[in-house]
Amino acid sequence: MRDTELTYLGHATFTIKSHTGKRILIDPWVQGNPAVPQSLKRIPSLDYVLITHGHYDHIGDAVEIAATHPSAVFVCNFETSVWLGAKGVAEANLIGMNKGGTIELDGIKVTMVHADHSCGILDEGKIVYGGDPCGYVVAFDNGLTLYHAGDTNVFSDMALIHELYRPEVALLPIGGHYTMGPREAAKACEFLQAPTVVAMHHHTFPVLTGSPEELESLAAGRWRILGPRPGDRL
Repeated sequence: MRDTELTYLGHATFTIKSHTGKRILIDPWVQGNPAVPQSLKRIPSLDYVLITHGHYDHIGDAVEIAATHPSAVFVCNFETSVWLGAKGVAEANLIGMNKGGTIELDGIKVTMVHADHSCGILDEGKIVYGGDPCGYVVAFDNGLTLYHAGDTNVFSDMALIHELYRPEVALLPIGGHYTMGPREAAKACEFLQAPTVVAMHHHTFPVLTGSPEELESLAAGRWRILGPRPGDRL
């Protein structure tokens, strides 16, 4: 990881500490996330938050985290940024963008890429439009490039993510039902050609039955498959 620390909090939520000490949270579902160890429920410092889409199990604590970390900058699609602003997140702390866009955050390049999913925000019992779901390619200035797929099915343009960005580490959902399962994730591995794959978004709920062991069997040694437990650091 080249002095970059990746911590799996559970479900699709990760924290990253860059080699320069910058702290990134991907998909802020922490307090309500049953998979997150109690010792990691409190995030002491935070510089950036990346949101892949507006489903509660990916955005659930965003507003509260913005209040407790007033200097943290939130990156998301434009529509979700407008919703966060309406909930009190300061405009100066919001970067709304769209697929294909790249921003630079203290030497860290963040590119928004496609995800094949839906994106509705549960707001006071109603679903409101949250823009398109996405994934992120995060390129650190120490040479490490990481891809968080968000919630997605496999799609053939993952081959373009390989061609354009060459991620070395891919964080892929494997649980099935709401995202791709191990069979589809194995095909995603073929498209992405990332040497290391981290399985996520499985077993948080009973319907998410896909397992890292099944993906590893399907990968047949072609890629390094990691199935961290919540709280594990890579």
